[in-house]
Amino acid sequence: MAKRATSAVWIRGIAEMLAAEGLDVDALFATAGIDRAALEAPGARVQTELVSRLWELAVERSGDPAISLAQHQVARPASFDVVGYAMMSCADLRSAFERLIRYMLILSDALTMTMMEERGGVRVTCVLSGGERPVPRQRIEFIFVTVIGFCGWISGRDVRPLAIDFVYPAPKDAAPYAAAFRCPVAFNTSSNSILFDRADMAAPLPTFNPTLAELHERFAGDYLRHFDHAQTSYRAREVIIRKLPDGEPRRDEIASELRLSERTLQRRLQEEATSFVQLLDDTRRELAEQYLGRLQLSLAQAAYLLGFADQRSFFRACKRWFKVSPGQYRSRLLALEGIS
Repeated sequence: MAKRATSAVWIRGIAEMLAAEGLDVDALFATAGIDRAALEAPGARVQTELVSRLWELAVERSGDPAISLAQHQVARPASFDVVGYAMMSCADLRSAFERLIRYMLILSDALTMTMMEERGGVRVTCVLSGGERPVPRQRIEFIFVTVIGFCGWISGRDVRPLAIDFVYPAPKDAAPYAAAFRCPVAFNTSSNSILFDRADMAAPLPTFNPTLAELHERFAGDYLRHFDHAQTSYRAREVIIRKLPDGEPRRDEIASELRLSERTLQRRLQEEATSFVQLLDDTRRELAEQYLGRLQLSLAQAAYLLGFADQRSFFRACKRWFKVSPGQYRSRLLALEGIS
């Protein structure tokens, strides 16, 4: 699979936070293999593996596993680049999140975000690809505090989530999480997600401007076309991730969600050097690597979340992907992490 990467604009936000915490950012970036000077180039991006390494080093050198939450009260609108302007001019937060999801590719093709209605509110779920490196919890935590902070900044309201879910184990010290999120935080869950109150999502934004909204929409759309080489596969992956728990999605379902004909979907994916079958398989494999690393998920639950009809199909897929069974792959992951 092609290397996924994150916009330098977002990485600069991380650098600002780490510098404010007293870390030697130049040394951190150099050790992580990131050319900090190159981040100033227009359109610069950083491979997802290097971003994960940066966070690992930040935790190691600060001695603070919750460093990602250290400046939760600081709004970082610049981290959202042109997408932030499109969000600001929306009528409400729900529309702003729709823009964020639509233009996420500008910020990163490693992060997929979905939004779903629930009885208790509106849940925003994030799936972050670490490529060939595990995703440190700090990456997700920083995304959450930055997104929540931006919501408060553009709305002029104290936006407080109803609940936060993390796939990671509970930390030894939960105090930083209570301070940063001010809501119930659950660990060892099946997804990384934020549950927002419907009232917060529907409240009018003071920055709403229909004329600017149209202008920003056009500008963001033009910007997005720089990533034409990956647009359709990225959007299709987003829909696949959302639909997998309901069973294996069909190509016609994905095409319909994207408002494309099957033939057009097939042609565009071919132009991006992939196919629907390959994209579905790559997405499942990527998610399988994450699910098998979560002890709270049984193998049957992992198979269900990946849309397999039964565990035998999941077993065969794992043998093809990893050359070992799901149980053996999980044992190998745990051994690497030093968990007995």
